[in-house]
Amino acid sequence: MGVTDRLERLGADDLPVSPEAAGVLLILLTLLLLVAPFGVPLPGWAIVFLEVGVTFLLYGLLVLGLNLQFGFTGLVNFGHVAFFAVGAYAAAMLTASDPFVGIGLGYPWPVGLAAGIVAASLLGAFIGVATLRLRDDFLAIATLAVAEILHDLLGSFEGITGADIGILGVPQPVAALASDSDTNLVATVFLFAGTLLLTYAAVARLTGAPYGRVLRAIRADDRVTAALGKHVFGYELQAFVFGAALAGLAGVLFGFYNGAVAPGFFGLNVTVLVWIGMLVGGAGNNRAVLAGLAIILGLRLATRFLNQQLPFVSQDQFASVRLVLVGLVLILVIRYRPAGIWGDAEKLGFER
Repeated sequence: MGVTDRLERLGADDLPVSPEAAGVLLILLTLLLLVAPFGVPLPGWAIVFLEVGVTFLLYGLLVLGLNLQFGFTGLVNFGHVAFFAVGAYAAAMLTASDPFVGIGLGYPWPVGLAAGIVAASLLGAFIGVATLRLRDDFLAIATLAVAEILHDLLGSFEGITGADIGILGVPQPVAALASDSDTNLVATVFLFAGTLLLTYAAVARLTGAPYGRVLRAIRADDRVTAALGKHVFGYELQAFVFGAALAGLAGVLFGFYNGAVAPGFFGLNVTVLVWIGMLVGGAGNNRAVLAGLAIILGLRLATRFLNQQLPFVSQDQFASVRLVLVGLVLILVIRYRPAGIWGDAEKLGFER
């Protein structure tokens, strides 16, 4: 078996273990861990890895939603972070208690969970109706503009969104039940991993069904798909809203984990990181985009402490060097495997 065949085999969406069963098991383990009378002490080095793991699991929801929009349907969305932010802020404003600034209505966290997903979905529907008839390049510019406008608005209204301070006092359901911070971190990783696996299973079933074949047909040639009697705009809008809902879910989970939200958490760099992960792994393959995201976050983790070995480089300069390394990885992948490491070149329209 050649290298290319092995890469494609690794990139297949089938898993050796049922993601639904694994997701449910992890959520049950989370509940058992939270009600157990003992904690889970962690060594110092493990905390860093688990914190990066939390980031990966949250961004994994983002990349699955973005892959549904671009990888399967061909919608170039450069404003994905806007749905992430709206989900987080909607949940925070409804559930925060006595925030220093901004709105905090103090409702139970399940209300915020539902409201964050709904708010992100509604924003996705609004933006989709307004922009999805645009060409790819104009769609990219429009969605990027929406994200930047939203970011500025979140930082401008202190009485509503808390401006640059953000909204504090957001409930942390897992931390409230955990016996200590280490147990809280482990339980959070289990819970988020279970959520990501269940989401992966749902998206994989959706894209593996006839519905997914229609989305891939739209990406390949929307005019031919329309000529076959499919309502192209309707399918595109549905994929856009589904992706926005997943980003909203990620935002809600982020707010409940962090206990606060602020505009600084929702910059353009989030969208860029998720896009790079998707392109490195291979758009149009649910498992591949998660693997690509893991590669990028793993690279950032591996270079996190190299600054200590380079005393002649300042922290700001080193941060720029790390971004350059990520960019180099993307350039190399695009040069030698333009469809991504595990991407299907034929389905994405690239020549082998």
